[in-house]
Amino acid sequence: MKPIDEQVRRAIAGDGTAFTALWDTYIVQLRAYIKGWLKQLDDFHVDDICSRSFEKAFRQIGSYDPAKSQFFTWLKSIAHNTALDLLEQEGRVHPHNQTVYLDDEVFSGSVSDSLPDEEDSPLDSIIRTENTEATERYIEALPDLYREIARKRLVDGMQYKEIAEEMGIELNTVRTRIRRARQIIDRLSKESENDV
Repeated sequence: MKPIDEQVRRAIAGDGTAFTALWDTYIVQLRAYIKGWLKQLDDFHVDDICSRSFEKAFRQIGSYDPAKSQFFTWLKSIAHNTALDLLEQEGRVHPHNQTVYLDDEVFSGSVSDSLPDEEDSPLDSIIRTENTEATERYIEALPDLYREIARKRLVDGMQYKEIAEEMGIELNTVRTRIRRARQIIDRLSKESENDV
């Protein structure tokens, strides 16, 4: 059995570290696929699509059938649909013919690299003022991909650039993962409020 098959097998069995290994194995290829297909998207949007795609793959890994396709083929189909959904939401793709319309001004360059860190959102403030146990519970519920970055930003209060340097990843990736982590935590906190 090839090593990648073993990673997939472990991920299907629920091993989060195996899924993180799949991210490490395929993220460069997935970025290249999206950039090759949607040439005018900037790095921030490409990273956002990649993160959303891996999150969906993480949630749906139980439905993946290695007998039907390679893992990367399956991941690309998720990324393709995720990109179309995201662009449609932003009004950049026509849903009937799936032709992508991009606004060059909006998607030009990597402007996000020059932006300062975002101010703390109301969610950040709530997380900081809530008791540590609740904060940790939300962060522990995150997929592996977001957990460490969320802890560094939302608990330790580290700046985006500090996180990027410490973890050895791109600044855009940090921004994208923190944004996704916030969305997930926001959903979890709303669900826990509804349960009360």
